[in-house]
Amino acid sequence: MSKFEFSKPGNFLYPLPAVIVTCGKTGGEMNMITIAWTGTVCSDPPMVYISVRKERYSYHMLKETGEFVINLPSEDMTYALDKAGCTTGAKIDKFKELKLTPAKSFKVSAPAIAEAPVCIECKVKQILELGTHDMFLAEVVSVSVEDKFLDEKGVFHMDRCNLVAYEHGAYRKLSDTLGKFGYSVRKKK
Repeated sequence: MSKFEFSKPGNFLYPLPAVIVTCGKTGGEMNMITIAWTGTVCSDPPMVYISVRKERYSYHMLKETGEFVINLPSEDMTYALDKAGCTTGAKIDKFKELKLTPAKSFKVSAPAIAEAPVCIECKVKQILELGTHDMFLAEVVSVSVEDKFLDEKGVFHMDRCNLVAYEHGAYRKLSDTLGKFGYSVRKKK
């Protein structure tokens, strides 16, 4: 099999989570920004990162407060997901414009999005200057999920959330389960 090498290297690590990050303070200045440069960096303590350009309106709020919420949007929030990334909070109130409800978070001052099925509250531990983006490394301090995604035993079913992924300029549905972690090494009965 032959392969083509691009003349300019780029980030081809797709798909990625497509999330709406909220920042600022509930009841004060607040904003939301679409982020696809995000992920897990550590499990104990639970840590994540987001990468943001310095010129983005949300940047100063993230840096000043040291807190944010990663809101995982469902498929029905895709329009808001896109528009939150294509408009600036310097000119519009994105919560009002996108008809999303700021909700009080449990452990941070940044608002969550009430309509998001999963909200991950984070406190920044370090900011790394990388080039076009600065990386905000943060500890997860609280996670909240919509009750309807919990079964009668309190087990969370993320597959029912209809989450969205970002792939090289497009938003994608997450498809059917292909296997569960460890299925390749489980003993057959």
